[in-house]
Amino acid sequence: MKFPKLELPFKIFDGYITKQVFAATLVCIFLFVVIWIAPETLLKVIKRTMAGIYTPMVGLQLLVFEVPKIVGKALPVGLLLGTLFTFDKLSKDSELTVLRSIGLTFSRIVYPIVILSMFVSVLCFSLYNTLIPYSEKKINMLKGESYETHFVYTVKANKDQLQKIIVVPKYYNNMISRPLVLNFNSSQYQDMSVLSSIMQSDYAVYTKGSWVIHNIKQYELTKDGVFKSIKNLKQAQVLEGEKADTAYKIMSYSTKKERELNNAEITEYIGMLKTEGLKDEYRFMLNKYLQRYFHSAICILFAVLGCLLGFSKPREQKLVNFVIGIGIVFGYYITLPFFDMCAEKGILSPYITSSIQPIAILIAIFVFKKIKDV
Repeated sequence: MKFPKLELPFKIFDGYITKQVFAATLVCIFLFVVIWIAPETLLKVIKRTMAGIYTPMVGLQLLVFEVPKIVGKALPVGLLLGTLFTFDKLSKDSELTVLRSIGLTFSRIVYPIVILSMFVSVLCFSLYNTLIPYSEKKINMLKGESYETHFVYTVKANKDQLQKIIVVPKYYNNMISRPLVLNFNSSQYQDMSVLSSIMQSDYAVYTKGSWVIHNIKQYELTKDGVFKSIKNLKQAQVLEGEKADTAYKIMSYSTKKERELNNAEITEYIGMLKTEGLKDEYRFMLNKYLQRYFHSAICILFAVLGCLLGFSKPREQKLVNFVIGIGIVFGYYITLPFFDMCAEKGILSPYITSSIQPIAILIAIFVFKKIKDV
């Protein structure tokens, strides 16, 4: 879009409307954070602090580190409601009517808001890439939680035949608790693998290029799958080299939530999932990765949509526009799990599930622009 050279009155207007939107957006973000954190997180922290599980300092830190995650969700909402409130007020005061009467188009009026939303979009993306993963790691450290999982890693002799399966119930750092190793004999048949032994150990230790299990009870089976004998072993190496490193990385990534990983870690994780042929996890993580970019772009789209909803005529029902705005926000967040599931199960491509909401909002912008005749 080409805009005329900004004369002094227009520069004053740009600064005025930007300040109004910025202030309203901050208020909306603050209210969103309070409403989100108060019912569950705050109550849970207070209960555990009163019970002596957390010290008052730890409880306060937990609340502080919860804020970035909520702010990441609140930024698009704050922009939509902030612009809606501001433009509704400008409409009531007939300021928008005056601006339209002197020849300013809708595109020119919202120009400073688009610039502001671009900065917010960059901030939103940076939160998900840096501050939110950092705060999530701090929360886990303060809670002292170990990662519980039912992680299963499969080693294949070739495309169709199993060599071994490693089952991990729980781990913390490089210590793995009570892993189970299923060894297969792939030489008996060409198209299938037969279980040859089961190794149950107390713990395993991961070091670079090696998984070593300790205090092992090994159950030997015959070629026909019948129990034969029991052996007690002190230790045994079950993975080595690149396989060991890949298995540990996949395990450590799979036990974390998407928001705990920065963009570089997610990219690495997606690449390993694709290489290992873990299709469901690959599609899910690719969808969440793409959503980070589209969620940031939503900030700009919500800002423009809020301007349109607030751009009302003198006799137009103002409450309807606010209800529509809140409904759009509710619909956006409530459909996210549904599209996550569609991507994970392969019903829709991750490129479709991650972009369908921004496309729908873009269509809504054109529809409201035509309805309101701006």
